[in-house]
Amino acid sequence: MRISYNWLKQFIKLDWNSEETSALLTDLGLEVEGVDKYESLKGGLEGVVVGHVLTCVQHSNADKLRVTTVDIGAEAPVQIVCGAPNVAVGQKVPVATIGTKLYDKEGNAFEIKKGKIRGEESHGMICAEDELGLGEGHDGIMVLDEKLVPGTPASKVFNIETDEVFEIGLTPNRADAMSHWGVARDLRAGLIQKGVNHTELMTPSVSKFKVEKRTLKVDVKVEDSKLAPRYCGVTISGITVKPSPSWLQNRLKAIGLTPKNNIVDVTNYVLHELGQPLHAFDAAKIKGSKVVVKTMPAGTKFVTLDEVERILHEEDLMICDESGPMCIAGVFGGKNSGVTENTNAIFLESAYFNPVSIRKTAKRHTLSTDASFRFERGIDPTITEYALKRAALLIQEVAGGEITSDPIDIYPKKIEDFSVLLNFNNVNKIIGQEIPKETIKKILVSLDIKVNSVSDAGLGLVIPAYRVDVQREIDVIEEILRVYGYNNIGFTTKLNASISNSSRTEDYKIQNLIANQLVSQGFNEMMANSLTSPDYIKLSDKLKEEFNVLMLNPLSNDLSAMRQSLLFSGLEAVSYNINRKKSDLKLFEFGKSYHKMPSGYEENKHLTLLVTGNRQMENWNSSEKPSDFFLFKGYVNAILSRLGLEKTTSQPLDNDVFAEGIAYSTGKEILVEFGTVKKSILKHFDIKQEVLFADFNWGEILKLISTKIKFVEIPKYPEVRRDLALLVDSSIQFEQVYSIAKQTEKSLLKDINLFDVYEGTNLPEGKKSYAVSFMLQDNSKTLTDAQIDKIMSKLQQNFEKEIGATLR
Repeated sequence: MRISYNWLKQFIKLDWNSEETSALLTDLGLEVEGVDKYESLKGGLEGVVVGHVLTCVQHSNADKLRVTTVDIGAEAPVQIVCGAPNVAVGQKVPVATIGTKLYDKEGNAFEIKKGKIRGEESHGMICAEDELGLGEGHDGIMVLDEKLVPGTPASKVFNIETDEVFEIGLTPNRADAMSHWGVARDLRAGLIQKGVNHTELMTPSVSKFKVEKRTLKVDVKVEDSKLAPRYCGVTISGITVKPSPSWLQNRLKAIGLTPKNNIVDVTNYVLHELGQPLHAFDAAKIKGSKVVVKTMPAGTKFVTLDEVERILHEEDLMICDESGPMCIAGVFGGKNSGVTENTNAIFLESAYFNPVSIRKTAKRHTLSTDASFRFERGIDPTITEYALKRAALLIQEVAGGEITSDPIDIYPKKIEDFSVLLNFNNVNKIIGQEIPKETIKKILVSLDIKVNSVSDAGLGLVIPAYRVDVQREIDVIEEILRVYGYNNIGFTTKLNASISNSSRTEDYKIQNLIANQLVSQGFNEMMANSLTSPDYIKLSDKLKEEFNVLMLNPLSNDLSAMRQSLLFSGLEAVSYNINRKKSDLKLFEFGKSYHKMPSGYEENKHLTLLVTGNRQMENWNSSEKPSDFFLFKGYVNAILSRLGLEKTTSQPLDNDVFAEGIAYSTGKEILVEFGTVKKSILKHFDIKQEVLFADFNWGEILKLISTKIKFVEIPKYPEVRRDLALLVDSSIQFEQVYSIAKQTEKSLLKDINLFDVYEGTNLPEGKKSYAVSFMLQDNSKTLTDAQIDKIMSKLQQNFEKEIGATLR
């Protein structure tokens, strides 16, 4: 938000420089992010002075040049070569002295330098109006008032306005400070706390407002006072629409607005002056001379000022006449009811609209205007009529005309101020320092907060309705603290610390444990938006439309639902990186999925992994090798192993997400599903390479993690390895071999590993060969050959019996 310092000084007398004022505003919570210099004319005519032409003779070497001597208020006159046909002795002229920077129409600077023109020295330039940026004329030099004194700065002659503009980073809760008046109120409170005297707030007077005639009446009907709690209006006739005077244009330009015409400029001026949005309708375009504030049926078409046809929602509040809508209330005007150069009478509107209604309408139509910005945060309902009269008087000043109707003020139910009880002990407890009671009262009064009752324990307060962010005791304490000054709160040099006793299985600790493990394996953590497109549920039958958690007021259709799965937001990240030439990815995310179940809303926590591309970066000593399912399975197993959850059962996955995959479970609960994502899903995200995805049920995993630490003694006796080459049917999975072996020998068989698979020549049709290693160990003694042979013989028999395996 931009605040003009000159404009601010119209409300409060202040001789501080902008740096001091910036510091105070920042201390008050209105952070000044920067101060810009504004000049109504670029360069401010700095270096341009009034000159008096003393002599003027023909140049000896040029027919169209003259050599002049000019008094510019210096010790001696200067010689200037001039090509203007109208230069003459005795004239008072604008002179750009040596070193002056002038600017062309494109804003490019050129410096006036000492030089020679056809052999004659020239110490400056006598200027035409276009060279100074004061007009378009270039027929000759400007001739000034003969009463002017040589050496007078041109900036004083032409009333060049300079200003300093504060760029304030306004927080959303400070609706009260969205105007120069609002900033001045805060500044006054800060100055009073600093002990600065004469800090009265000067507000524009509307005492001269009067109804000259009652010749143009516009009836107003508000159909829903909840959406429009207060609505004011008045008609002004006999106006002339034209460019605004320079003072008004300069005020608007200083804060970054482009002047339109005197009527529109006044409404913008009052909006930034008082924080009250206004709208001017061409009275001749109001059918039936009647304004109706109401909602329209869904699907109604309406063309706004930007010539865009918009489809109205049934909750959009509209300003209508007898034939239809004229304006989206508090948001944007209509194409066919605005003020033009032919307008001679207007209906001026000033209203207080429901903030929630305006915010929803603005979001629905993706419109953000200065008016909606203020209405949706909450403006001051007490100044609606005052602002109307202020604007009407300004319009009469800059456009002429007469007030031709009594002001209309429809305000059926007054918006009440807020009542808050303030306890002095709570103030001192929250702030951490005792503030004198009289200081507290002084601060509150300076903020227009009325002290209704006083006791030893605290105060009964009445908060103005425009302070929508101050409705609780804690809000009042915050107000006291920011005006008192955070820098005035003392602090101790003593450092206090406490140690909390927390379980080793706390969620954040387990997350950090696994995150560190994944990072050490080359993964990067990602954080995706929980808001996503509701259309993603169409990519999987597991996701149901009725389970979608939809936003009431979404930022866009692509961000209108809470995600039911972390897969699709993860694939968005994969696609984003691949499109930027980052195709080798290992990503993980801790996040939640959201579901609207018949029993209520559910949030489930997940850990997801995404791997695609090559295993490692391209290198001279290793060839490229893509990440595959078995590498990915290793990552998944490593996580479960680190968490002590190795006793799981596995089963193949058959769903519409994975082309092939496995699920690990304990009992009825699935701990993790992982596998290769189907190409049909990848195609939706324009991904052409294989992507591996794992989805851990993190909530269930946390329940299963043991709080006890288990220690196992390092074995004293050696382990023994035996290998078998098994010839099995092609349909046999290693999982079956593993299960049979574990059931055959539960105590001495420590590990089973498949180290080779062969399918090809020299094998019967429909057969394959598994080369499997078996690690045997007894923790109490060394195994004998007889024991080992007995176990291996039993394994061989069971393999043959269960799956028809034979030794190669």
